Amino acid sequence: MSQAEPQVPHVVFLAIPGLGHIKPMLKLAELLSHASFQVTFINMQHIHDRLLSTDLLALYPEFQFLTIPDVVPRDRPRSGTMSLGDFLLATGPVIKPALRQLLISLRKKKGRWQPATCIIEDGILSSSVIDVAEEFQVPVFAFRPSSACCIWTYFHVPKLVEEGDVPVVQDKDMDKPVTCIPGLENVVRRQDLPGNFRIERAHDPGLEFFINDQTLVMPRAFALIINTFDGLEGPMISKLGAVFNKIYTVGPLHGLSNACTKDLTTSASSNSILWKEDRGCISWLDSQPSRSVVFVSFGSVIGLTRDKMLEFGHGLVNSGYPFLWVIRPDSITGEPDPSLILGELKAMIEDNKGLMVSWAPQEEVLAHPAVGVFLTHSGWNSTLESVYAGVPMICWPAIGDQQINSRFVSDVWKIGLDMKDTCDRSTIEKMVRSLMEDKREEIMKSVNEIKKLAHETVKEGGSSFSNLEKLIDDIWSMSHFARKERSDRRH
Repeated sequence: MSQAEPQVPHVVFLAIPGLGHIKPMLKLAELLSHASFQVTFINMQHIHDRLLSTDLLALYPEFQFLTIPDVVPRDRPRSGTMSLGDFLLATGPVIKPALRQLLISLRKKKGRWQPATCIIEDGILSSSVIDVAEEFQVPVFAFRPSSACCIWTYFHVPKLVEEGDVPVVQDKDMDKPVTCIPGLENVVRRQDLPGNFRIERAHDPGLEFFINDQTLVMPRAFALIINTFDGLEGPMISKLGAVFNKIYTVGPLHGLSNACTKDLTTSASSNSILWKEDRGCISWLDSQPSRSVVFVSFGSVIGLTRDKMLEFGHGLVNSGYPFLWVIRPDSITGEPDPSLILGELKAMIEDNKGLMVSWAPQEEVLAHPAVGVFLTHSGWNSTLESVYAGVPMICWPAIGDQQINSRFVSDVWKIGLDMKDTCDRSTIEKMVRSLMEDKREEIMKSVNEIKKLAHETVKEGGSSFSNLEKLIDDIWSMSHFARKERSDRRH
């Protein structure tokens, strides 16, 4: 057998620069590597540098980590400076030539690395990646780390614009039901539509590019991979089945990784992809009563003003329950010296049954018996982690898919409360008390039922476990077909 012929599948991953995208893709890459696949993981340069600083790359010695240039210039601050639309508009000129060169180099590379069997790309990058992959006849899987309900919504933006539901104008007809999305007629209001629909005009260049050059291009991919599971989003997955030839639902990926991986070191450590965890919070949780703690985290991107931070702080203190609050160093916005506000918050928190940390091992925290409620931004990874741990949520969404996720949490799955577009201490106190006291028994019924489904789906015979096996089999078939096709051409 010649060096050029693939002996095992080689899967190339390409993620956009965000923790909510990189983390689930790394989980999937880890699962495929356990099937003896070769894995190349491509990040933008500044993310690669962050991974080096956290020593995460050392946990994946079998992976090949490569880089493409940054979309945002290295001398430009990244936090809050570029909208999703602007980012997407800037990606094509960077990603296309870089990916083309990488695929050429992988074909020429000597040693154990094989040419690329397929690419698993972040679905947001579909236009750029699929164009290049088709040149090289490399199949593409579109991976979406967001909910199926959000993906289904994105496919209806032209109709939403026609009906006047997009753009979503803040404080204008926010409670108006959205009736043009099949399956969501009695669920979604304008305020529940994805955050990137909150724009000034319908013909926003970023939104048009996101829809026409990204979402509507995704069906050109060989298949769609979603970090969700049939027992949670079956109706929406069925709707997407009319758009995509093949769909693999493989979530919750962190649960599937835990179920399939005997050595949990990598799985646990991958929580600290971009920040170092403060593990002292686990000892603090050990000292708290069962189901008494409110865990508060708004993810890796969202920033809050001083006023909003203080409203959350007072609301939590007034609830009377102990709380663990993740406040990143860059969490405070609009202040010349955020450290002053951080000091003020820390004094308030630590005087009132609270603990503040800059980053926490979230999966481990949610699984801790002391945690009773999760106050979250409703990012999809956080939502799935809370579902898997069986912790009810108070949702305070801000961007992207978070708005529609929070609506499903509260009104479809009934496993939490939705606090979107509200930030006052009395509401925060009321919702904490409600989930800890008045509504706890009622909500925990739904929480425990869905938790059971989440754990069953990742076990052998469960739908996500079986879909992972199908994905592995299909990628093996691609590798064998590619080998046979090249052999036939030579003869």
